[in-house]
Amino acid sequence: MDSSIRQAVAAVLALGCCAPVFAGTIEFSEAPVPRTDAEKRTILTAPQAIVDGVTVNLGYNTILRSGQTGVQDPNGYRFGQLHDINGQPLLAEDGSSYISNDNDFASLLRGTDDKLYMVSHFESRPGAMYLTELAQDPGNGILTALRTRPLDFSSLNGGWVHCAGSVTPWGTHLGSEEYEPDAKQWRDGTITEYNAAMATYFGATPAEAGSVMNPYDYGYPVEIKVDSFDSARVEKHYAMGRIALELGYVMPDRKTVYMSDDGTNVGLFRFVASQPGDLSAGALWVAQWNQKDAGGAGLAKLNWIYLGWTTSDEVRDWIDRYRFTDIFDEAEPVAAAEGETPVCPDGFNSINAGHEDGDHQCLKLRDVNQDGAINWMDENIASRLETRRWAAMQGGTTEFRKMEGITYDSDRHRLYLGMSEVDRGMLDYSRAGRAQGSYDKYDVGGPNHMRIAQANVCGAVYGLHLDGNYTAVDMFPLVAGNPLTMDYGADAESPDYDGNNKCDVNGLANPDNVTYMPGYDTLIIGEDTGSGHQNDMIWSYDLNSGRLTRIQTTPYGSETTSPYFYPDINGFAYLMSVVQHPYGESDADKLEEPGQLSAYTGYFVFPAMNK
Repeated sequence: MDSSIRQAVAAVLALGCCAPVFAGTIEFSEAPVPRTDAEKRTILTAPQAIVDGVTVNLGYNTILRSGQTGVQDPNGYRFGQLHDINGQPLLAEDGSSYISNDNDFASLLRGTDDKLYMVSHFESRPGAMYLTELAQDPGNGILTALRTRPLDFSSLNGGWVHCAGSVTPWGTHLGSEEYEPDAKQWRDGTITEYNAAMATYFGATPAEAGSVMNPYDYGYPVEIKVDSFDSARVEKHYAMGRIALELGYVMPDRKTVYMSDDGTNVGLFRFVASQPGDLSAGALWVAQWNQKDAGGAGLAKLNWIYLGWTTSDEVRDWIDRYRFTDIFDEAEPVAAAEGETPVCPDGFNSINAGHEDGDHQCLKLRDVNQDGAINWMDENIASRLETRRWAAMQGGTTEFRKMEGITYDSDRHRLYLGMSEVDRGMLDYSRAGRAQGSYDKYDVGGPNHMRIAQANVCGAVYGLHLDGNYTAVDMFPLVAGNPLTMDYGADAESPDYDGNNKCDVNGLANPDNVTYMPGYDTLIIGEDTGSGHQNDMIWSYDLNSGRLTRIQTTPYGSETTSPYFYPDINGFAYLMSVVQHPYGESDADKLEEPGQLSAYTGYFVFPAMNK
């Protein structure tokens, strides 16, 4: 970090009145960097951690791998098995049941029957969430899957790409639906293969997606309330808006929720519920980046733009009634003269907001509900069905790249936000490997709020200070990866590049989800990287010293998804860790037998850490 950004960060940190006092300590030994072929095929972990002065032996504990069943129900559902709207198994090309290896976030919850459960995501189309009843060994905290089953989304027209998640302060699971399908494709007849895959949920072929699925059904937070193994309530919170939702994270006020938007040219959103503990109605806001420093990963004050109040019941009605063509008129950008940047015709808003990897669009809001004039109702419809587009039209910043996990630091009263890459719209008419001002795809048409000077495709984790109402007031870099090659944002080719890792193996590569250990001054950071690190890693970051410690690595081609910390469940602390799609993102040629493809849902266990 250069001197100017250090000074700017120091000024922001000075806003706090005093350093927090921590009651607990944790120090991890380091997991090795996998070097041999055998090490790159397995899960490596830190051997030990010293927790409050006591040495704890560590290891990765698997609850279930994709395709397995619970120990009390060996003939039951297979973990990750996908089903259609009628509950029938979806079939793979060879006629076998389709098992997803895209395990993602898994929560630990107590049911109203006082038993322990896990709700698990599968990041697929159609999506799946599984409810698993767990047994906990009272002596060592080891968790065992007794039985598992898919949750029923049929009344909601299915689930979609369930990615990261969180646990609410009132003890429910808050899941996500990532990469919402672009409704404009249904108007234009250009539905991508990715979006069309959902048609199989309705017993149709991908070619029939345009007639059997509604894109406005997907892209929302999903709350699960577990009563018992046989009774769990599934609810989509449509009032919170529709984005490429990585996750929603609820603040201690039980009303304010931060939502990260994963993709290219995306935004940061904040929802404030009308009633504590009830996410079915409330107001939506989008962040506006007010840049103060272009160095490092950038530094900004945040303004918030109001996007309206509504209820989930209202939005559910709008989903059934309105389509893209009802909400917007669209025009083509036109250049005034040859060689000049295209602009929008009078009356149209010029935006560049996600969906098509950098896409200048000219939109105008229509009289959606046809009452004779454009009013707040039309604006609310646009804000919930076309959240990112409407946010951009209202002046929100939609220039972030690969916005990922969120967690809350109760000791410092601030958020941490993973940004998998600092690139594209975050730069000033540029992208990694290109000079500033030389590449306009991600800035033309938009306001260009973000003008960071240097790409870093290894990514960064940001901090956000909060005011007394849990509103984020700024955004500053906390820790960033170290690129080793020009195409990853290095100033020059590095002699340290080893041919497998484009980011330094002693630092981050594409930070994904994050979780904070309250009272222990420690942030846990997971990775979702391809070429950055050949083997994805999970890190412990000491917020006092700034030290990164590698605590887990994963097999070839897999992703670390959604680490999540629980300080005390019946006398034990848990750090959840999911290993998604081994051999699926890279190094597919290393696969030796099909069993290696099965993903892992598991954890680390510690003594209770409820300081």
